[in-house]
Amino acid sequence: MQPEIEAGALPQPQAGAPLLVELFTEELPPKALKRLGEAFCAGLLEALRARGLAGADARAEHFATPRRLAARIAPVLAQAPDRSVDVKGPSLKVGLDASGAPTQALLKWAEKQGAPVDALARARDGKQECFWYRSTVRGESLDAAVDAVVEHALSKLPIPKLMQYQLADGRSSVSFVRPAHGLLALHGARVVPASVLGLVAGRVTGGHRFQSDGPIEVADAQAYEHALETQGRVLASFEARRDRIDAMLRERATALGASLGDDAQVAALLDEVTALVEWPAVYVGEFEREFLKVPQECLILTMRTNQKYFPLFGADGRLLPKFLIVSNMAIDDPRFIVDGNQRVVRPRLADARFFFEQDRKTPLSARVAKLGSVVYHAKLGTQAERVERVRAIAREVSTLLRADAALADRAALLAKTDLLTGMVGEFPELQGVMGAYYARNDGEPEAVARAIAEQYQPRFAGDALPASETGTVLALADKLETLAGLFGIGQQPTGDKDPFALRRHALGVIRMLVEHRLEAPLGALVDAAFRSFGDRVAHAHADLETFFYERLAGYLRERGFSAQEIAAVIDQRPAQLALVPARLEAVREFSRLPLAQALGAANKRFFTSLRKAGEGIGGAADRALLSEPSERALAERIAEIEPQVEARMAAADFTGAMSVMAQAREAVDRFFDDVMVMADDERVRTNRLALLSGLRHLMNRVADISKLSAA
Repeated sequence: MQPEIEAGALPQPQAGAPLLVELFTEELPPKALKRLGEAFCAGLLEALRARGLAGADARAEHFATPRRLAARIAPVLAQAPDRSVDVKGPSLKVGLDASGAPTQALLKWAEKQGAPVDALARARDGKQECFWYRSTVRGESLDAAVDAVVEHALSKLPIPKLMQYQLADGRSSVSFVRPAHGLLALHGARVVPASVLGLVAGRVTGGHRFQSDGPIEVADAQAYEHALETQGRVLASFEARRDRIDAMLRERATALGASLGDDAQVAALLDEVTALVEWPAVYVGEFEREFLKVPQECLILTMRTNQKYFPLFGADGRLLPKFLIVSNMAIDDPRFIVDGNQRVVRPRLADARFFFEQDRKTPLSARVAKLGSVVYHAKLGTQAERVERVRAIAREVSTLLRADAALADRAALLAKTDLLTGMVGEFPELQGVMGAYYARNDGEPEAVARAIAEQYQPRFAGDALPASETGTVLALADKLETLAGLFGIGQQPTGDKDPFALRRHALGVIRMLVEHRLEAPLGALVDAAFRSFGDRVAHAHADLETFFYERLAGYLRERGFSAQEIAAVIDQRPAQLALVPARLEAVREFSRLPLAQALGAANKRFFTSLRKAGEGIGGAADRALLSEPSERALAERIAEIEPQVEARMAAADFTGAMSVMAQAREAVDRFFDDVMVMADDERVRTNRLALLSGLRHLMNRVADISKLSAA
């Protein structure tokens, strides 16, 4: 605790000014640029606040272009306010002798503080009184702290790999993500004497590599963006630049009667091109219509991934022979830019056409045997062995779901063969997609082709589920094989490490079972998966089922159910995951009843009594041994509602079942008021426990309602 020590007033902090820091560099990694800009800004703000140079109300703005990281913090003080520091010394028992004179311990401590003994204060610290010395520490100046502040910000950058490069003196070297050529540091209009990465701060920065008016002198921190835009042809703000590109793309697409396609894919590409340009312009490129004979997924991937172009789509969603180019050069006559990009993209599209034409010459069925030479996992064998396991699981899943086992088996046999095609070798992202095209080319049933396309779904959180029956069977079998195999060799996720994306696989299985309402018991699916491995792996059924229920709990939390509601259902390990949401809705309805808490508390009492009694309590209660009116009334109430509960459970009317259970409330209350469960007579005691055991089983048919009680 801090003692109350009287002190004089400290000087009030002076008004601050904006602080701007910019590093001018070689081209930064585009996929990391946004995060680098945000981290640089956050690091500066953190360091300034830690030194008292910026307050809690300071505002931070970050800037990031291909050749610069910058941040502006406002307000920042030139001098941090002085602060008082209280240092605790010896207790009075240690610091004073019997006559009240200072001991050597106190004298040495006071000397260490640079203070006479009579300048020390006394104050209680907990149960004892101690000597204290209060001193005033002068606030740090921005000029003295700026190097450490910038170094702190640099240390916080998410840089996976640093470059080491030599400075202009030819002797020294420094490390950074890319070579840095300039440092700008302004506090208001004043240059701050910063020096980092071998650079000395000034007020000059560089503009666009080709279209700038030359070196740009920034008058003050607040004029930064305007100076870069008007003199340097640079939009310094990542967000402003992204918004401008987005608006230009959509405006140009609309003028052409086209659209940009999938929003999520457009957003990812938009972030990347924003990190590649400083002064964006959008131009239209074209390619020959004959390329549209190639599956459009191939062309789209080529344009987006390799060339960073934005493909255009017609009203029917089909690819058009046009694309948008985001250039770093805004010029009046862009013919050379457009022609150059069109010349570059044609060979890429020609490659895609070549792969497609060559791949179609060999049927997928002829590629199956070659999967034996492709290693899937060192401990789990080849892709051919994996295919046989997926086939076995798919056949069992088909039986459980009453699906066509022959179609599922055929789809599983061919599912991985497109891994051996030239197109997938060039574009691994097209796994499954190309398999479906080639299956149709081979004359395979449409259900088989569609299943091959859907086998990896859902690929990520929020992705679409397989829409076809055979596709769902294959996707389940594929994910179950992966989970069982890796759990069987001890490769479960640990902490935040999940190199094989097993959490995503488990969530995919859960989503298919729940959202498609598939009535396949989880235990049966897990058994089928492990059975396909024979003795090759350990059969970690229990661990894998626990993993599923943990993922299920997280999935349900995201759907808005409370921890209590989820525990009431999931802790019972329900076999049919498809029915879990309906059970939870019933629990939620039940929880709103006035008697829910009372019945939940009573359920806890059942559990406590049964736990104390130990093992062996079960079977039906003997009516002849029910002597008390309250226990006879409870037995009669159970007999009355049990068939009603069972009928509603059979119809999956979980809300109705819980409403019927609630009718036992009065009989339960009277029983606990009037009857001593743990009677001295062993036969009577055992019979009463059997009555409670049956009641608890009946009341928990939908969920463990004791989990809903706050008591």
